[in-house]
Amino acid sequence: MSASNARSPILEVVFFAGASGDEPVRSWLMSLPQDARHAIGVDIKTAQYGWPLGMPLVRKLRPSLWEVRSRVADGNARVLFTLRGQTMVLMHGFMRKSGRTPTTVLKTAERRLAELLDGDAS
Repeated sequence: MSASNARSPILEVVFFAGASGDEPVRSWLMSLPQDARHAIGVDIKTAQYGWPLGMPLVRKLRPSLWEVRSRVADGNARVLFTLRGQTMVLMHGFMRKSGRTPTTVLKTAERRLAELLDGDAS
């Protein structure tokens, strides 16, 4: 495919950065085996180029909070994200161990979302 025929992404993708500059999703991804990082990256890219998408790849959890659902060798990986205009902000990543997203995970993502929104207001 030539460059002029290449599809452009619908969404840009960025990592949430905390006040100290840390990027928790990037750190989490780097702690995973290379094959898991690759699988998650492919799924994020699919969401980036195919937005809006639904199940089984993307599921809405709350207003302004979605998850990308990935199958990896160790189980099920999830990356929680929000949208800021046409930007997909990766807020939190974890390996799902049960049938439901843990409350602690949702609270972490919501806290980061509030921090992101507070930063937008300043």
